[in-house]
Amino acid sequence: MLVSDFDYYLPEELIAQEPVPVRDQSRLLVVRRADCCLEHRHFRDLVDFIGPGDCLVVNSTRVFPARLTAWNCKSGSEVEVFLLRQSGEDRWEALVRPGRKARNGTVLRFSRESEEGELKAVVLSDTLEGGRVLRFNRPGSDKVGPVISELINTHGQTPLPPYIKRPAREEDVERYQAVYAETTGSVAAPTAGLHFTDELLEKLRDRGVSIARLVLHVGLGTFRPVRAARVEEHRIHAEYFEVPPEACDLVNSTHARGGRVFAVGTTVARTLESRADQEGLVTPGSGWTDLFIYPGYRFRAVDALVTNFHLPRSTLLMLVSAFAGREMILRAYREAVEERYRFFSYGDAMLII
Repeated sequence: MLVSDFDYYLPEELIAQEPVPVRDQSRLLVVRRADCCLEHRHFRDLVDFIGPGDCLVVNSTRVFPARLTAWNCKSGSEVEVFLLRQSGEDRWEALVRPGRKARNGTVLRFSRESEEGELKAVVLSDTLEGGRVLRFNRPGSDKVGPVISELINTHGQTPLPPYIKRPAREEDVERYQAVYAETTGSVAAPTAGLHFTDELLEKLRDRGVSIARLVLHVGLGTFRPVRAARVEEHRIHAEYFEVPPEACDLVNSTHARGGRVFAVGTTVARTLESRADQEGLVTPGSGWTDLFIYPGYRFRAVDALVTNFHLPRSTLLMLVSAFAGREMILRAYREAVEERYRFFSYGDAMLII
């Protein structure tokens, strides 16, 4: 299967640079798999499609300010450090750009001018994905972990994706989070959840919809470009997940009584499918998943999918194509372009039922 089979035309002006003023005012393209019908609605209309006995599963991960500015202690050159995940109390895997200014052994500081007791990091090694392993330390401190967390929260920026061509602002700190985000660990938002408001969630509960929470911390695996020519040759970078027993109980009991499980986002779909057996029974657990879903995959736990519009040739577009069929999804994307939907993280949404 060719990666080029998942390409589509997108005018640059349709890439959303700002969120809508109110989360659930975004548009919603409803894709009906049974009759291949497309329907244009708004996200607040989700209550018309999910009802008593159904279960909505959300990803309650929270994005941390992973983008930092650092300086090469020797040359003074400025570099960008994009933290991916912590691999020890004082060690992080990160993308460092430009990489030529942060080769192994390079010492980086996180203030423009040298300061007493400042936090520094030394580049230890390369990663298989082209990143760097950094070891942090701050002279005179024996609490490296908390100090690093304090630095990130104080000096880090919200890691908006590169197709948003503006600097992150203060309001992005909360707007680039779901209203139910609580467990810190992601470097990108699971954007299908950005459309929910507390009021919409309450309306769903009032209709008898159960809401389950799990966690998948979005990392390099979700947004890493597919560089292989064939889909089957691509490998996804593993991401950490947690599926609590309470979520499993809600999902399994929903299926047992004939209800539907709505996954909010591709991260939820991948996590549920990673924990589902052949009969669709989901079991609790935590760990790392590198499940890559593309056409030909048989879904076991997910009955409906809430998702944003995804980049051409991306693993996320391949996942939704596996769920609804490649031709159906590409047709929906063509119509979304014609109807001037807003694309990607701060853009509009799609419901596949």
